[in-house]
Amino acid sequence: MACNDTPVDTYVPFSESTPPTGSNYTALPTPLRILLAILMVIMIAIGFLGNAIVCLIVYQKPAMRSAINLLLATLAFSDIMLSLFCMPFTAVTIVTVNWNFGAHFCRISAMLYWLFVLEGVAILLIISVDRFLIIVQRQDKLNPHRAKVMIAISWLLSFCISFPSVVGRSFVEVPTRAPQCVLGYTEFPADRAYAVMLVVAVFFIPFSIMLYSYLCILNTVRRNALRIHNHADSLCLSQVSKLGLMGLQKPHQMNVDVSFKTRAFTTILILFIGFSLCWLPHTVFSLLSVFSRQFYYSPSFYVTSTYILWLSYLKSVFNPVIYCWRIKKFREACMEFMPKTFKVLPKVPGRTKRRIQPSTIYVCSENQSAV
Repeated sequence: MACNDTPVDTYVPFSESTPPTGSNYTALPTPLRILLAILMVIMIAIGFLGNAIVCLIVYQKPAMRSAINLLLATLAFSDIMLSLFCMPFTAVTIVTVNWNFGAHFCRISAMLYWLFVLEGVAILLIISVDRFLIIVQRQDKLNPHRAKVMIAISWLLSFCISFPSVVGRSFVEVPTRAPQCVLGYTEFPADRAYAVMLVVAVFFIPFSIMLYSYLCILNTVRRNALRIHNHADSLCLSQVSKLGLMGLQKPHQMNVDVSFKTRAFTTILILFIGFSLCWLPHTVFSLLSVFSRQFYYSPSFYVTSTYILWLSYLKSVFNPVIYCWRIKKFREACMEFMPKTFKVLPKVPGRTKRRIQPSTIYVCSENQSAV
């Protein structure tokens, strides 16, 4: 949302044709605008279809309704909403260079944008904390019921944080400087405080917590992998001998469990890296827009905002692509939903069909083997 520095008691009417005060902005060349719009349409299709398959898998298969899958389905749903209610209007505005959807919808689109983004970030944060508790603290506390409660709380908090962008006292311009309502320059302390709270909630707090969690997880995985590698012949000897399963003492068998859990964690880590790469530029851009008048009214602001917004939307497409790449069950479900005439991709060799619970062996010691 673009906030001007007009005093509160001096109301300036919305204008869809008059550019904001300051320097004239520079739009992208027409061929480049069309190319970006086409790419965004492709992103909308991939984001909608890919994330819809995630939701359908969890909805149609009760066995898939674990806590982590419910969280991933919620993340997919927020990306679907972002693809349907925000991206199409941005794509049209990129081509026309004019906002054609009315001043009031400008506020609504800003609220929806931050709502769905906040929800997606909240789900990633919950997942990272859950992985931290399982792998580092050896505590598996998240069950489907608790996951549903946390999902409901995350939606409520996301709505409360994003809703002021609709009813706030600050003036919101129709975005002639950007292809979407973005945070704009303002001199009101309250508006600046809200902008800072928004970017802190969207990026800085989640990024800090997730970074700490994943660093601890990486350290734990590395330490345990070295322990297994160096002491494979003596690990878990007491438990294995009691069961009379001396064959399971082999390093290869223990590596199967560690490899499975490490691969699952690596998938979540890749999602975190994608979130960071897509949202760090947007966070810096938003802060500069709010606090730097020179940056906000510079001729290059429109071009910069177009690229930044395009990159932020890329995250909604990034997640299903990673699922398809990393998760075998997701690839199989994609093939099930795909018409037979399009099933031209070769089958990916399957892994050992074993159901491994969160309490799977991660650390083997002479006394216990648990997460």
